[in-house]
Amino acid sequence: MPELPEVEVSRLGVAPFLEGQVIRNIIVRDRRLRWPVPESLADAIGQQVTAVNRRAKYLLIELAGGGRIILHLGMSGKLRVLDANVAPVKHDHIDIVLDNGKCLRLNDPRRFGACLWQAPGEPVPQLLAHLGPEPLTTDFDAERLVTLSRNKQVAIKNFIMDNAVVVGVGNIYANEALFMAGIDPRRKAGKVSAKRYALLTIAIKEVLAKAIQQGGTTLKDFTQTDGNPGYFKQSLNVYGRSGEPCLICETPIKSLTIGQRNTFYCPQCQR
Repeated sequence: MPELPEVEVSRLGVAPFLEGQVIRNIIVRDRRLRWPVPESLADAIGQQVTAVNRRAKYLLIELAGGGRIILHLGMSGKLRVLDANVAPVKHDHIDIVLDNGKCLRLNDPRRFGACLWQAPGEPVPQLLAHLGPEPLTTDFDAERLVTLSRNKQVAIKNFIMDNAVVVGVGNIYANEALFMAGIDPRRKAGKVSAKRYALLTIAIKEVLAKAIQQGGTTLKDFTQTDGNPGYFKQSLNVYGRSGEPCLICETPIKSLTIGQRNTFYCPQCQR
């Protein structure tokens, strides 16, 4: 267990701080998050954390009794590990206090995050049940993309960002993967060939694996466990580079909005 007075952590960065610890107390200062924090969350007190997993943007704290705490950071939430006796500040809504004197503290100014409880034996909550496969597993492959995309008129970029298709492909990742696969982000999903979906599947896996290797699982909370920012952003090929030369052909990178998201692409390399 790292001996740090305070550290902001990414979702999977939480794992080494929690796993093996027993939850001594749960302090809820404000239940008014995206969904009300349930009173039954107190059932987690006294249980050992056996694992910390991720499902899309949800953090799953697995407990020895078979239940789990489900956390989501929303748009503005962050997690910190600190001494439990450190005084809370504004928007510190929840403390998960551990038996080693540390706590996992959720701060969420906009209160779009969530902290839920799944009791042992309860079915998977609907918010998790509808999610597609994790991109770095064998369940995510080109065949899945081809099957789900047939007759789809939606732009390919929006298609691969749909959590029902595959989870974890955020806006920056989608831009980068489409560039690596040479696919125009505006192209209709149903018009992309199986061969190109095979390339796109490989690209998605590569860009996500690279991001994880460089320190984080998402760019939204891309913070290493020492509190310093990750460096994946420094190696982006197209995202945020509008007007700059393509790293392959030197054609200026173009930008536009697709699905209310900033989109960047090379008009020469991506067709």
